[in-house]
Amino acid sequence: MRARLARLRAAEEGVTLIELLVASAMGVVVMGAVAMLVIGAVRHQPKISKQAQNISTARWVLERMTREIRNGIAVKENSASMVSFEGYVRRGSCGGSTSLASSAPAIVCRITYECTTTACFRKESPPANTTGTFQQIFSGIDTNQVFTYAPSEAAAPLVTYVKVTLRLPNPSGTGNLTVSSGASLRNATLGY
Repeated sequence: MRARLARLRAAEEGVTLIELLVASAMGVVVMGAVAMLVIGAVRHQPKISKQAQNISTARWVLERMTREIRNGIAVKENSASMVSFEGYVRRGSCGGSTSLASSAPAIVCRITYECTTTACFRKESPPANTTGTFQQIFSGIDTNQVFTYAPSEAAAPLVTYVKVTLRLPNPSGTGNLTVSSGASLRNATLGY
């Protein structure tokens, strides 16, 4: 009989209604917290993607600018919003679209970058000529103070280093995103 009573008691052991209600309430709270985290991540994803795209594009433009400045010979005009310099390009003509054969030497052109408070533009023309058509290469900046020079007090022909800083508005609204780099004119011929 004792064995039979022990088996009946073992069969009756389980979860009480109160324990089941408490476990269910805890499960709902945990699932609610997880759902809030997922909703928050999905809501912020477009801002994060836009921010990453802006930085990627700014880095590409910055790399192009510094590569051309590095191939520069002499700065002709300079200000905080514009730099104009002579440099080597691998095209058939200044402003043209035909690339040179790998065995042909690069030609000298005048390259001008000018930035407004919203975009940067590039123009390529023959060395003695300043005419040409500007083409927009980047938009989304929030200042035209893009270029700084070294030596900073030097006139255009003596500049040997150009720093480029692109400031982008942050999609999340806190501060600016800044991408910067610089280059020395490695083909510079200084006349001092």
